[in-house]
Amino acid sequence: RLSPSPFPLFLLPFPPLPSPLSHPLSPQAAMTKLGQWLCGLALLGSAWAALALAPPGLQPPAPLRQALLPLPVYLLVAFGCYSLATVGYRLATFNDCEEAAAELQEHIRAARADLRRRGLRL
Repeated sequence: RLSPSPFPLFLLPFPPLPSPLSHPLSPQAAMTKLGQWLCGLALLGSAWAALALAPPGLQPPAPLRQALLPLPVYLLVAFGCYSLATVGYRLATFNDCEEAAAELQEHIRAARADLRRRGLRL
């Protein structure tokens, strides 16, 4: 049982702390990050569908409807741009491991010497 919070769980920037008397969830019962993302996407998608595909009597005003209909495409493009920028930044700031590279080169030299000693030509 989670400790009570005055805010809804989806508004908190971090998960609430479990109460000390609760039992931890088993690894099979805990929701994975993928499950959390899928639940969030399903929630947002159903809210979008309810607003964008509302029956004629319950439709939002025309300007809001015009902005609401292409929103998933805009969000998908924004997510793609963010993903490309993140990958590019991580590649640009990737740390070189010079010690590990030197150690690997030494292992390669030792393996080649061992193979030459056994009669294999490289």
